[in-house]
Amino acid sequence: MKLHNRRNKEELKTELLRSDEKRITISFYRYYQIGNPDLFRDHFYMLMDSCGVLGRIYVAHEGINAQISVPYREFVRFEQAMESIDFLRGIRLNLAIEDDGKSFFVLKVKVRPKIVADGIEDPDFNPSNIGIHLSAEEFNRLTAMENTVLVDMRNHYESEVGHFEGAWCPDVDTFREQLPLVAEKLEEHKDKNIVMYCTGGIRCEKASAFMKYKGFRNVYQLNGGIINYARQVREKGLENRFKGKNFVFDERLEEQISEDVIAHCHQCGSAFDHHTNCKNKGCNLLFIQCPECADRYEGCCSDECKEVIHWPEEKQKEFRKTNTSGIRIFSKGRFERQPSPLERS
Repeated sequence: MKLHNRRNKEELKTELLRSDEKRITISFYRYYQIGNPDLFRDHFYMLMDSCGVLGRIYVAHEGINAQISVPYREFVRFEQAMESIDFLRGIRLNLAIEDDGKSFFVLKVKVRPKIVADGIEDPDFNPSNIGIHLSAEEFNRLTAMENTVLVDMRNHYESEVGHFEGAWCPDVDTFREQLPLVAEKLEEHKDKNIVMYCTGGIRCEKASAFMKYKGFRNVYQLNGGIINYARQVREKGLENRFKGKNFVFDERLEEQISEDVIAHCHQCGSAFDHHTNCKNKGCNLLFIQCPECADRYEGCCSDECKEVIHWPEEKQKEFRKTNTSGIRIFSKGRFERQPSPLERS
């Protein structure tokens, strides 16, 4: 029984990039008590694999979180597979805004302690007591009111390339550090409307429950996140209040939501908003690099990394064994440069 990919990822990536197969990128999530995540993982892997699905899926006792791509020719079969599972029937599928189907190259279904790492340990916390969901039209109307605070519940490198007008974008690297920070900063404003948004809705689902747990009464969340908002705006001809790009966690890295460029190259400071990873695999820093700097540094984040990529491959491999950096992101000190709307008032 095959429950993992047996081929090299780079081989699969090269094969898919050369393929003319049409695929569609989809994300979905659902909080639901899964009694045996390991058993469900095995079953779900076989279901998705039979439909030609590629992507990254996390399963935990609290539910499922998925970012995948599906072949067009298998989409009906994929929907039937989803409908065969009780708690996934009728689930909202967030279809990518900008998509060539080259978003994932392998299928991974992993069991995790939680589908969203939140750092919450209190057994009294009820994740099902969530805030009110808002459509794009309702979101625009409520966030235009003076008695509303809009909070971006994503990490700083996501909000750097795109965010809603007037939103507070906390300078954090992880969701687990953002939750207590937001609750603390907004403690004196419990009488206001707290509106939260994220990429596809999964973080706001938990964040809104956390805020209600902390005593906030008027808590709202953008239904389906930025992805669903952008689609509703285009389909209904609504005003688009999102500026820039929506960061996504696959090979595409971003989706263009508006033509505004609100970010800057981390090396020269020119206006630019495309993330990349340092070409030195031992560094792999996620940062923003304009074409001119990409040419100057050969896709690297520094002269030091530029030197490393010209070493013989064996020397680079040995270097990586003793200099593992893991996942790293450029820290831009956003909180100092862009305080919350409440702190500016």
